[in-house]
Amino acid sequence: MSDVTLTLTINGALVPLKNVSPTMTLLEYLRDSGRVGTKEGCGDGDCGACTVAIVAEGADGKPQYQAMNSCLIPLASVAGQDIITVEGVANGALHPVQAAMVETMGSQCGYCTPGFIMSLFTAYYDRAVDDFSLEGNLCRCTGYLSIRRAAELVNETAPDDTFATHLNQASAELVPLDYSGNDQYFYRPTHLSGVLTLLQQHPDATLVAGATDLGLELTHRRQHFPVMISLEAVAELKQVEQTLDAVTIGAAVPLSHIETNLHGIFPSLDEMLHWFAARQVRNRATIGGNLGTASPIGDLPPVLLALDAEITIASITGTRILPLADFFKGYRQTDLKPGEVIVSVTIPKAIALGAVRRLSQSYKIGKRGTDDISIVAAAFTIDLDANDRIVHARLAYGGVAATPVRAIAVETMLMGQPWTLATIQNIKPTLKAAFTPLTDLRGSADYRKLLIANLFEKFFVECQSPEETVAGVVLM
Repeated sequence: MSDVTLTLTINGALVPLKNVSPTMTLLEYLRDSGRVGTKEGCGDGDCGACTVAIVAEGADGKPQYQAMNSCLIPLASVAGQDIITVEGVANGALHPVQAAMVETMGSQCGYCTPGFIMSLFTAYYDRAVDDFSLEGNLCRCTGYLSIRRAAELVNETAPDDTFATHLNQASAELVPLDYSGNDQYFYRPTHLSGVLTLLQQHPDATLVAGATDLGLELTHRRQHFPVMISLEAVAELKQVEQTLDAVTIGAAVPLSHIETNLHGIFPSLDEMLHWFAARQVRNRATIGGNLGTASPIGDLPPVLLALDAEITIASITGTRILPLADFFKGYRQTDLKPGEVIVSVTIPKAIALGAVRRLSQSYKIGKRGTDDISIVAAAFTIDLDANDRIVHARLAYGGVAATPVRAIAVETMLMGQPWTLATIQNIKPTLKAAFTPLTDLRGSADYRKLLIANLFEKFFVECQSPEETVAGVVLM
């Protein structure tokens, strides 16, 4: 056992922990320690009943109260951080968000209420209380109208209290950690060199970033991870750099930061991030993690494939750059070698040589809008010359094969073709036959094949100017 103490700050009190499992979830610890206001619902990060507020670095680099799903967070991942649960919100009197929920009768059975309170709480101090701030919270009593009224009331008051003062004085810096408990080791280095050294010592270690996917292994499958290496504090993996030609995003940059800082640069990325998941998930999930899990239904890979993204990979011997199209090798398999880690993703801005116009968009089809796994995800990039002929084409999909994949044969067929409805209609049969998707609980193979072709036609229709489109029919 380690002599190192893992410390948290919960509701303003320093909490030292020793010899606890670093992979116990934050939710499990909170409830075991009597802080049962934080509820356990789905255990997937879907329902928001377990939402807590954590002081973390915002997109502007300043400390920010952020809503997060405690059911997906390994306890060691929040070592040294400030955590506020629903028990800590009142401070002797109802907080404005609690008072608003009381006034509008926004609580019915009450099970979901603590999660809603914490999402409202974080949005209150970010001055962004709206429907999007509550997108990750489910009310099974269908009390949304009252809850939305509460959100409107909250917007009428300005935060000027001890929580606002605390946030101004807080630090969101993550410090190094070398901790062991329950025969498990958890490391949190602050530089890439430390990560690479640890990987040499522990080649079978599990890398941890936001843990939004890994958290499912902890909550549902009760997986045991002997050694975990956190990437959350690694300075080199948290940078976003922008030049005239490209944007480079560090592998450990949370998706909510990308959503804010790169908005408007890549429309297809903006669109997919909006539907990616709820705010609680985007506050922790990272671009490197979404690629590294190599899920065939990951939301970002189709977008990045359609934008010709490249990834930078590092090991103790140096770095290499790989087109994302060459990264996925099979179901949940990548080109990463032992001892390697994803450092960054680079997305070029330039359009194809000879092109004068770029069209780009993404689509996600799921059972729900936000906060759901996709049935099919698609992203398209088309570059046109002055005569509206296609000079560059990228059609990328998720949910249709063992890996995220491009329709390369169809891309080749589109080259030099006029950007017209006739071209799209001619290519649809080939698109439908391009992949052999599976039938599962979310959708049949035939349905997915229809989506593969019809989403491309939808893209074409939406790219036409309003005067060229009437009731969804393109007039040529």
